[in-house]
Amino acid sequence: MAPQSAENLTTKTEITDDLRGRVVVVTGASGGVGRAVVRELGAKGAKVALIARGTTGLGAAAVDVAVAGGSGQVYEADVAEYDQVRQAAERIEAEIGPIDVWINVAFSSVFARFSDVSPEEFERTTRVTYLGYVWGTRVALELMRPRNRGVIVQTGSALSYRGIPLQSAYCGAKHAIKGFTESVRVELMAARSNVKITMVQLPAVNTPQFDWVLSKLRRHPQPVPPIYQPEVAAHGIVYAAEHPERKEYWVGATTAATLVAQRIAPALVDRYLARTGVDSQVTDEKPPSGAANLWEPVDDDRDYGAHGSFDKRSHARSPQLWLSQHRRAVLLTLVAAATATGLAVLGRGGRPGR
Repeated sequence: MAPQSAENLTTKTEITDDLRGRVVVVTGASGGVGRAVVRELGAKGAKVALIARGTTGLGAAAVDVAVAGGSGQVYEADVAEYDQVRQAAERIEAEIGPIDVWINVAFSSVFARFSDVSPEEFERTTRVTYLGYVWGTRVALELMRPRNRGVIVQTGSALSYRGIPLQSAYCGAKHAIKGFTESVRVELMAARSNVKITMVQLPAVNTPQFDWVLSKLRRHPQPVPPIYQPEVAAHGIVYAAEHPERKEYWVGATTAATLVAQRIAPALVDRYLARTGVDSQVTDEKPPSGAANLWEPVDDDRDYGAHGSFDKRSHARSPQLWLSQHRRAVLLTLVAAATATGLAVLGRGGRPGR
C-alpha cells in the first residue's frame, strides 16, 4: 500500500456534533491554516462559508469540505476592505443561513528588515492582517449581537506576544489583534452578551506562505523550528470554536515556552533572538521566484493546498495542545494525586518511606 501523503495527514480529533449543521465563516480559507480548518469543519458536518481572494484555491477548498462530509460555498472578498467583507456576510446569511461562528485566519506579510519594507507594503500588510480581523469581527458582531448568540475565533500566534526580526509588520499586526480582542471581549462581558470571542495562539506552521509571501531576503524563508503541520493548528482553532468559554488557547510547546519566557525574562529573549532570529528563519536555498500575494492572489491558476514545503520537518501532533484543552482535568488529577499521596503519608504516621 502506498504511503499516505503528508497533505492528507490529520491529527486525531474528538468527534462531536457541536458544529453539525452550523454556519461557519472562515477567512483565508483557500490555503494554509484556513484550508486545514475548513477540512476539519467539513468533517464535523458544518455549513462552511469560505472567504478568500484566489478562485482556484477557494474552489478546491469547497470540494475538500464536501468530501469531508460538510457543505462549502465560496465568497470572493478582500478582507482589507470592510464593504467587501460586509457584502460577503450578507450573501452568506441570505444563501446559507444565520452565521453561528466566524473564524478570522486571513493574513499577509513581508519577510524583510523593517528598513527594507516600503510604507505601502507595511500599510498593506497591516490592512490585511490587522484590519482584516477588525472588519471580520465588526461584521460578525453586527449580525450576531441582535440575535445574542455566536462565536468569533481569532487566529493568533506566539508572535502576538513576542516580536521577532524580519517580520515587523506581521508581529505588529498580531500584537494589535490581541489588544483589540481583549477590548472587545470586555465590552461584550460588560453588556452581558452571549456572543463569545476567543483567540488561539499558534506556533510555526508548515503552510505555503513561505513560498508566496513577499520576501526581500537572499535566502528562502522558513518557519522558526520546531514546525507543526497545519492540521495541528486547525484542530486547536476548531476546538476553540466549540469551546469559546476560554479567552485564549495555546498550540504547541514552543508557543507556551515563548510566552512564558517573554513574561519572565524578556531582555534575555531579546538577546537570544538578536543572535539566532535571522538565521533561524531562512534556509540555504534560493528565495522563491514566483509572484507574491501581498497585492494580488497567487492561487488564481494554482491550488497551493494547506501544506508548505517542510513536510519532512513538521510535527503532526502537539501534546501541549491536548494539555491546553484539558487543563482543568489535568489540574484536578494532579491535585487528587497529591492529596492521595498526602493521605498515604499521614496513614503511615507522617513518615515518608516507612
